[in-house]
Order: sequence, then structure tokens, then C-alpha cells
Amino acid sequence: MRATIKAFWRAAFPPVPEVIRDDFTLLRAARLQSQIPLLYLTLLLTIPTAIYGSSEGASPIIRFGIPVFMGGACLLRFFAWMKKRAMILDVARAAKMIKAATWVSGSLGVLCSTWCVMSWFSAPPEMRIYYPMIMAMGSLATAYCLSTIRSATIINLAIGLLPITILLLFTGHRMDVAAGTSLAVASAFLLRMIAQQHVQLVDLLMLQRKMRDLANTDPLTGLLNRRALDARLQQEIAAAGPETCFSVALVDLDGFKPVNDCHGHAAGDVLLCEVGERLRGAGGDDAVVARLGGDEFAILVPCGSAIATHAIAGHMLSALVPPHHICGYDIRVGASIGVATWPIDGRTADALFDTADRALYVAKAESRHPPRGQEAGRSAAA
Repeated sequence: MRATIKAFWRAAFPPVPEVIRDDFTLLRAARLQSQIPLLYLTLLLTIPTAIYGSSEGASPIIRFGIPVFMGGACLLRFFAWMKKRAMILDVARAAKMIKAATWVSGSLGVLCSTWCVMSWFSAPPEMRIYYPMIMAMGSLATAYCLSTIRSATIINLAIGLLPITILLLFTGHRMDVAAGTSLAVASAFLLRMIAQQHVQLVDLLMLQRKMRDLANTDPLTGLLNRRALDARLQQEIAAAGPETCFSVALVDLDGFKPVNDCHGHAAGDVLLCEVGERLRGAGGDDAVVARLGGDEFAILVPCGSAIATHAIAGHMLSALVPPHHICGYDIRVGASIGVATWPIDGRTADALFDTADRALYVAKAESRHPPRGQEAGRSAAA
């Protein structure tokens, strides 16, 4: 039974893909920031009418106690949310905000539903139909404002409309049954619209992520491109402190053109992909690898990396020593590396790239005329 319910829930409300879960959380919280204050203000303005329209046969707690308490709660929550409207959100804070909105709205929904049901029982038969109408307007407005939070929407609709809908359907009066049926249909329609909105938001976020990946990813190797590397480098510079030390390395393959000439550009593309994978594997979580274009790569070794600055060249070049098995051939390719370290070699991105570029050309010159005992194509300068 539990498996059937779980399968039905997943079919009706598909889970958010892991890759956009944080973005989805931030989006929901941002919508709450803009919509919830208006909701509380609207509910607050309806409190006087609720007191005025309360059944005279109801107890003072129902007639005055619950509406006054609701008004005070709405006023407090309104000011609390107004302060949150300018709040800069992170994922943890956004998740906390969503959770709080869910249980607070559910708690207030219980009070509203209690007021509606008790007023229904204490009112004359000819007056009862007005209470479901008041409750429906409040519940549907709340569900709309919380529509990006599926659980909160379902909870509020169930608490707010289910009890009074059941009463309407089982009174035996023709108009009550019609009103109860209308409430049930309206709730089902709203839930369906919320499910569709959820799918649309997920599709939108997936499309945005895909476009962001395309804008920041090299289409051939799947590595970051120059734009993404520049952004990451700027973040590293902005977060740098007095004791911070990080490095940028430029990698240029030696002998890549003969590969294209002898084996074709398709083999050259495969070689570039394999080189990118090897560099990324050598860097692991301790380095960011990007392709700048052609046979040029760049490596950002951030602060706190386990790769020592003086060992970057050897660490990366060693990953390129084994031959590449491409199209039935064993292809060897060497590389030259130039390294620049912040802040010794520059305090800006341009300065670091200029220093690394000069070091790269020194390394390429040395690779053409290596000292005795040194393999050509495995040189570096910093």
C-alpha cells in the first residue's frame, strides 16, 4: 500500500532533479518573499468582516477570540515578511523560510477552519452557506500564494476546505451539495494547475542550466571555457586574503599539428578530449581545468589545494606521458606549461595570465633545445 501511494505521489508530483534542486529552492523562497506579505495583509483586512459576520449563536471564543488572534498573527507575520523582502538568500536560509511558511500557514489554516466549522454549526440554516464562501476565498488565496510549495498547498487546501466541503456534501440540501461539489472541483483544478506549474518551473530551470552550461563549457571536451575560468579566477581573487596563495597554469601541447596532418582532424579532436580528461583526472577536486581553444588548456589551482605550486607542472605533465590509443594508433604528445602564482606574479587576472603566458613561451623554447637528459616536450617554467 505504501509503495502504491509513493508511486502515485511521484507520478502526480515528480521530484525535482538533483542538479537544479538548489535553484528551485531559491526560486520558491524568492516568490514567497514577494507574495506572502500581500497575503497576510489581505487576510488581516478580512478580520473585521469575519468578526462582523460571525454567528451570534457561537461562543465568544469563536466570534471574537479566533478572529482577533488571527489578526494579531497576520499583523506580526506581515511585518516579519516585510523585513525578509530585502534579504539576500542562500540555499539553507531559503529552505528554512519554506519550512517555516509551511507550518505557520498550516497552523493558521487550522484556526480558520475551526472558526468556519463552528460558525456553521451555530448559525441558522439560511446563513450557513456564507461561511464556506468566506473560507474558500481565504484558502484558495493562500494556496495560490504557496503554489510553488506543493506540500504547503495540499496541507492548506485539506485543512481549509475538506471539513466544510464534507459538511456541505452530507447535509442533504440541494444547494449545499452543489456548493460542496463546486469546492471539491475547484480544489482539484487548483491542484492540477499547481502540478503543471511545478513541471513548467522545473523545465524552465533545466533550460536555464543547460544554457548556462553551454555558455560556460567547451563543446568539444566538456571542460570549462575561458569565460567560466575567468569567472572562477575572479571569485578566487575576490576571496583572497593576506596569506592566500593560488596558481594559474597555461598548457600548450607540443606536436599536436602533426597529429591532425597524419591522422585527421577527427583523431585530433579525440586526442584533445583525452588530454582534457587526463588533466581533469590529475587535478581532481584540487584544480579547475579549462580549454582556451585549439590545443591550449588552462588550470586553476585554488587556495587550499593539495597540489603544491612548485609541483603543478610535473604533476600535470606526468598524466600526459602514457600514449593515447586513438583509431588503432598509439599517439604520444608532449606539452609545455607556464605557471603564475598569486600574488607574487600578479594581483589581477590579466597580470597572472600574462606571467603564465611568458613562462609558457620560455618552457616551449626550452623544450625545443632541452638540456641533456631531459625529454623534449616535458618542460615547464614558472
